[in-house]
Amino acid sequence: MEQLTQQLKSGEIVTQELPWPQVGPGKILVRNHYSLISPGTEGSTVKAARKNLIGKAMARPQQVKQVVEALKSYGPVQTYRAVMKKLDAYSPLGYSCAGEVIEVGASVAGFRKGDKVACAGIGYANHAEIVCVPRNLCVKLAPDANLLRACYNTLGAIALQGIRQADLRLGESCAVIGLGLLGQLTCLMLRASGVKVIGIDVDEKTVQIAEEHCCDKAWIRQAPEVKLQIEQENCGLGVDAVIITAGTDSLDPINFAGEIVRKKGRVVVVGAVPTGFERNPHWYRKELELKMSCSYGPGRYDRGYEEAGSDYPFAYVRWTENRNMQAFQELVYSERIHLDYLSTHVFRLEDAPKAYNMIVNRSEPFLGVVLKYDVSGTLVQRKITVKNSRPCGKVNIAFIGAGSYAQGNLLPYLPGNDKDIVCKAVLTDSGTTSKRVAERFGFEFCTSNLSDILDNDEINTVFIATRHNTHSEFVKTCLAAGKHCFVEKPLCLRPDELEEIQQEYHRQSNKHLLVGFNRRFSPHAIELKRRLGSRPSSMMYRINAGSIAKDSWIQDKETGGGRIVGEVCHFIDLLMWLSDSLIISVHAVSLPDPDGFNDTVSINLAFENGSIGTICYFANGARNVPKEYLEVYSSGLTGMIHDFRGHQVFHDGKSQRRKTGHQDKGQSHMISRFLDRLKAGGKPIISPSESFLVMKACFAVEESIRTQNVVSLYSDGSPDPISESDRSEESQITPKIRFSNARSTLNTL
Repeated sequence: MEQLTQQLKSGEIVTQELPWPQVGPGKILVRNHYSLISPGTEGSTVKAARKNLIGKAMARPQQVKQVVEALKSYGPVQTYRAVMKKLDAYSPLGYSCAGEVIEVGASVAGFRKGDKVACAGIGYANHAEIVCVPRNLCVKLAPDANLLRACYNTLGAIALQGIRQADLRLGESCAVIGLGLLGQLTCLMLRASGVKVIGIDVDEKTVQIAEEHCCDKAWIRQAPEVKLQIEQENCGLGVDAVIITAGTDSLDPINFAGEIVRKKGRVVVVGAVPTGFERNPHWYRKELELKMSCSYGPGRYDRGYEEAGSDYPFAYVRWTENRNMQAFQELVYSERIHLDYLSTHVFRLEDAPKAYNMIVNRSEPFLGVVLKYDVSGTLVQRKITVKNSRPCGKVNIAFIGAGSYAQGNLLPYLPGNDKDIVCKAVLTDSGTTSKRVAERFGFEFCTSNLSDILDNDEINTVFIATRHNTHSEFVKTCLAAGKHCFVEKPLCLRPDELEEIQQEYHRQSNKHLLVGFNRRFSPHAIELKRRLGSRPSSMMYRINAGSIAKDSWIQDKETGGGRIVGEVCHFIDLLMWLSDSLIISVHAVSLPDPDGFNDTVSINLAFENGSIGTICYFANGARNVPKEYLEVYSSGLTGMIHDFRGHQVFHDGKSQRRKTGHQDKGQSHMISRFLDRLKAGGKPIISPSESFLVMKACFAVEESIRTQNVVSLYSDGSPDPISESDRSEESQITPKIRFSNARSTLNTL
């Protein structure tokens, strides 16, 4: 499919062929007929991207601050990679479109193939031949709906939400400051609802258009006595409300609104304007009310609503963003508002760069700028070739998922000049990400079709770096297809998923399965373990995890699994490896948490050789404290790891210290060791049985918090001996039990 993208570093806008987006549960695949360019939002984005690096930094002070904070936390290497990922990425443009449904995802009701729909959402309703949109960001249209008009969907909903915030009644008056596309839509709907509409703008031509089509009266802002004329139109009292749809750095709109609105009136901010109004004489003396309008309406920025498809009860939230879209489309379809005059320009998709040049340079007057798609041809889903095919090596790699973590911590460590290691394929939810990752890291093709990987006999190794809830299914599918698997932590989210993975792994026992427990490969951890040997140890691991947003996907039990399963597994694995023994029981307590996240928790682990370990995972600390600190005590020796930037060992009255200039959590060593082992053959670098036990321990932590009991990982207390075939090598724990035969009490969860 063809999609319009912009690269932030260069500002270049290009139409390129990309893989189709993937249709997940709760989503709808749509073939676009038209999409609307937002002159304000998209024009600003494109203009900022065309600036030099200093100009980009000045335009985005918040992002600059984030870079500075990242430098302090992660060091220059990881920060540089994160910044370059953003700058090099192909950013999709567009967030309002209309077209025809070509596929409906699982759990979506009310839509079917062939339906006409209007779509919304940044990152979803893109300027592309095919888009994938969540259920709540899509509205069904009448079979004879005009899709050119319907593509105004997003801006129509934004304008309608601003009107709802103004809370106007029939016969009242409203001034709209800013008569661009958003302002014109606002005026059209106000007038259709019986409100007297007064328009104000700095552009004389725009004022003339508004007075002709959507306003009762309209004035240019610079006109003399404009305030007096507005008062005369409203019996000398001022307007009942003002809606600001302008986009400017000037304080004039907010102060002028205070001048022209009546006493105890309302001012609603829809556009991007500063709100530092002058308190006297108008805002204070008139006792005015200032309201912000949040985009399309209730549900916006709520991940549960937009991504998961949850809805708000109709009786309690009458107007959600989806219901606002429906209301707008009904006004358009019934012709109670007429939009045709707004579409001043219609470009073909391939001519989109010309449209943006016109908007940024303002080379000619415009209002609505629409992209039109050729829908005469037959759609064909195919993989996109990025570079010429190389002869197969011993390890031929595909990546499923390639987000921020993969691009910063996994993909950079794939060797680029090893003839035995060939990067074959990339598959992600987003075609823009797939294409850019394939280009940047030297993969031969990108795709949105999983069968292009599973049915490809050349590909023998798959890296899985998707969201947590997909790990289990991808692992089982790839193992069943006879592929070696690397999967980012966690391995799975539930005990039943773990059992299924164990069964599939033992059916494919000649295949490697590695979970990304990288900390045991850090040079600091390796040196500490070398000094410890196999002696029983007592360990204390403090993680200043910090809080994350309540609506983060990581906190969602169905998607991220929560922070214990999603992240604490790392720390459990490291302590088990350092102890050179296996976990036999778990006891955990958490700080009382009304949200039930249990992300401030103290975990006690008991090991078979007598070692003990405590993990203090705290989400309630100061952010400027280093994240990780580990102490290990054993037979007169004390070792410390300081946030994986350095370590110290005290023994026999002497101390040894090693400090590195950067943080090294072992990802590069892990990837290198994994690939070398696949080339040379031999045992897994981490026995999958150890990773299975780590996941069981995570589930035990959650059970212990819930029951306030010690949880044994083996019901009879006497694990079976492990066979020689499951023995580990130098990075492994000395094996003593066969985990696959052990009957954990967790299997009943």
